[in-house]
Amino acid sequence: MLLCVDVGNTQIALGLYPETDPDEVRPPLVRDWRMRTDPRMTGDELEVAFGALLGRHSGDVTGIAALSTVPSLLRELRMLINRRGDPAVVVGPGVRTGVPLLVDNPREVGADRVMNTLAAHRMFGTACVVVDFGTSTNIDVVSAKGEFLGGALAPGIEISMDALASRAAALRTVEFVAPRSVIGKNTVECLQSGVLYGFAGQVDGLVRRILAELGPKAGPVTVLGTGGLAPLMTGVSDTITEYVPDLTLVGLRLTYLRNARSTVVTSGSTNSPDAVSGRVAT
Repeated sequence: MLLCVDVGNTQIALGLYPETDPDEVRPPLVRDWRMRTDPRMTGDELEVAFGALLGRHSGDVTGIAALSTVPSLLRELRMLINRRGDPAVVVGPGVRTGVPLLVDNPREVGADRVMNTLAAHRMFGTACVVVDFGTSTNIDVVSAKGEFLGGALAPGIEISMDALASRAAALRTVEFVAPRSVIGKNTVECLQSGVLYGFAGQVDGLVRRILAELGPKAGPVTVLGTGGLAPLMTGVSDTITEYVPDLTLVGLRLTYLRNARSTVVTSGSTNSPDAVSGRVAT
C-alpha cells in the first residue's frame, strides 16, 4: 500500500491507499490520520509517531509519497524515508508533476498547492478554484488545461481567532461551530458568527472576483473546498460546490505514480522542466 504524508504548518495528514489501477484517480482510502505538527520533531520521533498511527498497517507500506511545507521537518522526513528504504517520492524542485506553473516565480509555489492543482484537474477535468482551509486560506486557480495560474492567500481561520483573542481582553478563543443564528445572542455566538460567516463572505467575494476575471473563455469552473475546516465552511459558502477532504493526498498519489519508475525521488536533484518548480508543458 502507498503511504501519503502531507506535513503542513499546523497538522500532518497521512493517508494509506491500496495498490489499485493506476488509471483510478481517487481510490478509497484504507485509513487516514491527522497529528499535530511540531517543527522540532526529529526523524526518529516522526518514525515512532507514524508507526503508532499506522499500527497493524505498518508492515503493509510498500511506497511513500510525501511533502512538507515546514523546512525543518522536510529534512527529517527525507532522513526517515531514506532509512526505511521504501520506493519514495518527496515532492519538491526537480520532481515531475506535469503541472505548468504560470506565475512570476515558480519556486515560490508550495508543493501542497501544486498537489491540489494536479488532483483537482484530474478529478474534475475542468478549470477549478481550490479553496484550502489550512494555516492560511489558500485560493488556487487551475486552468482547463491543468495549469496553475496563481491565486490568493489570506490569514487562516484559526490564526485569526487566536489573534483576536490575544489582542482583545474581553474576548477569548471559542469552539469553531455554527451558532444558532447569524445574529449572535451572546459573546461566544457573536464570535462564531463573525468568524464563520465572515470568512465565508471573504471566500465567496474572492471566488466571484476570480470567476469574473477568468471570464467565459475559461469554460465551466469547479469550485472545491479542502483542508481541516472545509466541512463547516463548505456548508455556508455560496460558491464552493465540492468538498474533497483528501485532495492533497490524491495529488501525492498521482505524483508517486508518475515517478514510479524511480526507486527514490527527492527534491532538488534534477533540472527537469517537468517539475514542481518550473514552467512546464504537459
